[in-house]
Parts: sequence; C-alpha cells; structure tokens
Amino acid sequence: MNKRLLLLVFPLMFAMQACQIRLSGASIPPEMKTINVKFFENDAQLVVSTLSQSFTEALKDRIRTQTKLSIVRGEAHAIMEGTITGYTIAPVAIQASADGKAPVAGQTRLTITVSVTYTATYPNADKKNDFSNASFSRFKDFTGDISSQEQSLIQDINKQLTEDIFNKAFANW
Repeated sequence: MNKRLLLLVFPLMFAMQACQIRLSGASIPPEMKTINVKFFENDAQLVVSTLSQSFTEALKDRIRTQTKLSIVRGEAHAIMEGTITGYTIAPVAIQASADGKAPVAGQTRLTITVSVTYTATYPNADKKNDFSNASFSRFKDFTGDISSQEQSLIQDINKQLTEDIFNKAFANW
C-alpha cells in the first residue's frame, strides 16, 4: 500500500515543481526595458495639494516592485501619462442628527478618478495593450471628519487605482 502511494505522490511532486505560477500576472515583452511615468496633474475641481505627487509615486512604486522595468525620464520603451480628473467627497448614508434637526452623513465616500494613457513605443511593439484616456475610479467609505484620515484614505485608493492601471497595461486582464 505504501509503495503505491509513493508511486502516485512522487510523480505529482515533480509535476508541481515544474509548474510555475506568477502572482504578478505581468506579461512584459523582453524588449521592453524602460518606462516613462509622467507626472499626473490634478485637474479635479476639489484639489488636494499632495495628491498628484502621491498618486504618481504610487504608480511608479507599483511598476518598480512588480516588474524589472527601469523608470526613466525622456525617451522610453513605454509611456504612461494622464491626469487626476475627479476627487469627490459625498455622503452615502444619512442618519438623524443628535438634536433631531437636520440629518447628517453617517458614512461618507471619497472617490478618486484618473484618466490614463499607456503607449508602448519600442520598435515592433504590439499595440494590443495600448490604451488612451482610459478612466479608472475607486472609492473608500469612512465615518467622521475627513481631515484626520484623508491621507490614509488617499493611500488606500491609490493602491487600488495603481493595481487597476497596472493590470490593464501589463497583465492582459
């Protein structure tokens, strides 16, 4: 009985070792070595002074940590650029106020929207992953005053947005 089990398990172990799973899911052509991630200007009606810088750096960090691409200025094998087009704070759950007068927001939603263009520029680039002015939007709900939690909310939303953008450009999802 033990010999049969070994004969069954042993080949499975080799088969499992031969299979490789790439968790990043990135499929970047070997000839693509550099990318220029341009600064994302904030064109939203409501402006947070640090949003452009924090979003641009979050996108660069995502690319740095999940690919072997070098981020450069100027000429590159690919270009990623865009603008922050929306930054809104809106109530999503209304509740009665403590004094019984005007209703108040029981829960509020911060939404950030970004428009992104990605272009592969290396010779003979397959343009199937290129996209222009693609809109990405993510939100995070919160309670209480935004001022004490705004930077942490922005960081969480930037993480979600950069994952979506990365997947569209590099993971063929």
